[in-house]
Amino acid sequence: MAPCKQHASAGRRTPGLRSFAALATALALSLLLAACGSSPTPESPTPSPVEGKPYARLPAPQQANDAVIFALGLIDTGYRFGGSNPEAGLDCSGMIAYVMENVSGLKLPHNAAQIARIARPVPRDALRPGDLVFFNTLNRPFSHVGLYVGDGRFIHAPSSRGKVRLESLDNRYFAQRFEGARTLID
Repeated sequence: MAPCKQHASAGRRTPGLRSFAALATALALSLLLAACGSSPTPESPTPSPVEGKPYARLPAPQQANDAVIFALGLIDTGYRFGGSNPEAGLDCSGMIAYVMENVSGLKLPHNAAQIARIARPVPRDALRPGDLVFFNTLNRPFSHVGLYVGDGRFIHAPSSRGKVRLESLDNRYFAQRFEGARTLID
């Protein structure tokens, strides 16, 4: 006896469902890769400050430690592309800009590459709590930023797993994509 047509096709997907699944997967992947929303790319691998202007800096050096403490309070805040406050969600550059403005009044751009361009470069082995760490996560230099907290760790707002969290600079993913460090401290 031949199986009923209805039951024979029950385990197969229809072409419409396959197309929808492929589209949904592509959309999810593109949102994941969007990370910080840093559209403008720097002209060179090492951004320099805006011509004729000094590097951005915190008004007082102790505010770097205040920034770390403030940022730690944002752990588990939800991720949102383009987000610039904890209530709506934060992306990486939005988190940095939000922290620095609240701690010191310093207004930073909402773009990782632009922040890198206006902050002073520092060697990785000279990192201090409150410094900024940059990564190439989108095949674009300085496309992701985090705040160094000390002991080889940084806090950031990644799009993957959707929440502000602590990460190790030695994490294989980030170690391979480390682009450079910047400071806002004199």
